[in-house]
Formats: sequence, structure tokens, C-alpha cells
Amino acid sequence: MPLFIIGILKFLIPLPVLRKLFNKGITFVCNTWNNWNNTIIDLTQNVRWDVQGLENFKKNDSYLILSNHQTWTDILVLEKIFINKIPFLKFFIKQELIWIPVLGFSWWALDFPFMKRYSKEFLEKNPDLKGKDLEATRNACEKFKDMPVSVMNFVEGTRFTPQKHKKQQSPYKNLLRPKAGGSALVLDAMGKQLQTILNVTIHYPQGAKNFWPFFCGEVNEVVVRIEKIPITEEVLGDYFNDPEFKSRFQNWLNGLWKKKDACLTDLAKSKNMTGMVN
Repeated sequence: MPLFIIGILKFLIPLPVLRKLFNKGITFVCNTWNNWNNTIIDLTQNVRWDVQGLENFKKNDSYLILSNHQTWTDILVLEKIFINKIPFLKFFIKQELIWIPVLGFSWWALDFPFMKRYSKEFLEKNPDLKGKDLEATRNACEKFKDMPVSVMNFVEGTRFTPQKHKKQQSPYKNLLRPKAGGSALVLDAMGKQLQTILNVTIHYPQGAKNFWPFFCGEVNEVVVRIEKIPITEEVLGDYFNDPEFKSRFQNWLNGLWKKKDACLTDLAKSKNMTGMVN
């Protein structure tokens, strides 16, 4: 209710000066909510958290977080490990999800960047909409220029399943193909405001579980590895109008995904060996 009250005021009074005040209030409410969520998890779940790479973060810096995606529980994991260490996480959300009752308005109030995705076939029939999805994403990122932010992007665009993996003919054992456009656009739009890319790898030794199995105690361990990557000229450029940069950025992201795939394979092997010893 506090979020909705402030969110409605933000909608009715769209003044820039008050917008900053409303954003601070909404962020405070959501941080408090996340802290309570984490307390509930700690009190009710016997989960072993194996997290490496959480050192030396700053709440006044801005980050782009790139992560693999297997289950909605990933969101709980990310919010738990990063709470009070970096700015509040802003997730990329599919435009259609804005119509979900309660959640859609909450995501709007939190300035989550809504992504419009048009298929190649749709754009061929509606050429006047070409570039509108990119424009919407760029406008969403513009809102972050006056405040520290952590922009969260599940680069695969959807949750990993064996069926999707097979359909994509993904070259990676544990991952779907990464989609480069969204991350490149955020880096281009926000420029020097972002200090660091956080390459996050999430592994569930007992297998990925959704919310209900998680809260029923079926997840005994969560493994997270975090790699800090400095933002250099190599990853900054016009992805959609510079073919040379587009190729270079795709190669960079595919290389990152290859390392992530190897990391997941190594984690699975090491956890299996630990289980056999125990």
C-alpha cells in the first residue's frame, strides 16, 4: 500500500523535482520489503549460500548486471545477495507484463525499463514501427541519469529449459544464446554513468526450482559467482548503426557466455564430487 500511494502521486504529479522525492520514497519502501523477504527466507529456509565476489561494492555507483536465467527464484537470489550493497535492482520487463494486476503498476512506479520486442515478420508488415522498441528502451534508461542504479538484464531473454536449448541449437551446454542488443543499448544510452559490469553466474546444485518449491524447502544450496568487468571503449558504441562495433560486441558477449558456460560445468562437477564425498 505505501508503494501504491506514492506511485499514484508520482503518476498524478509528474514534476521532475517531486519525481526524485517520490523515487526515493518508493525505493525505501521496496528496500524495506526486500529486507523483510530476506529475513523470512533466513528464518524459514535452511539454504547454504555459496557466494563469491561480493566485495568492494558502492551504493552510489551504477552497475549493469548480466546473469543467466533458469527460474523466477533467480530474482529472489539476486535481491538477497545484492541488498544494501548496490543500488536497488531495475529489471528489464517485457512490455506485455505491465498489464499484470498489482505487479505491473509496481514495476512502472519503480521505473523498470519495459522492453518492446517486435519480430522480424511483424516489422515487415509494420515498417513504421521499426526502431520504436529501441527508442522505448533508450527513453527508459534516460530516467536513470540523475540517480545511482543497478540495471539487471537476463541476457538470454527467457528462462533456460532443455526444450528452448534444443530449439535454439545453442552452442553452450548450460545456457541459451545471449541477446546482445539490450545490453549494448543500455551501455550506449547510459555511457559513463555506469562504472562496472557485474557478470553473475547462478547455479542450483539440486536443480533450478520455482518459488513454491523454494519456500517448501526443496532448495538446500545456492551458488553464485560474481565477476567485476570494467567498462571500457570496447563495449561502448552504436550497436544498431555501426556494423563493426556490432560484430565486436557480439564476439565479446559470446566470449563472456563461453566462460560462464564453463563456470557452470565446473560448479556442477565440483558440487557433485562434494556430494559423493559426503
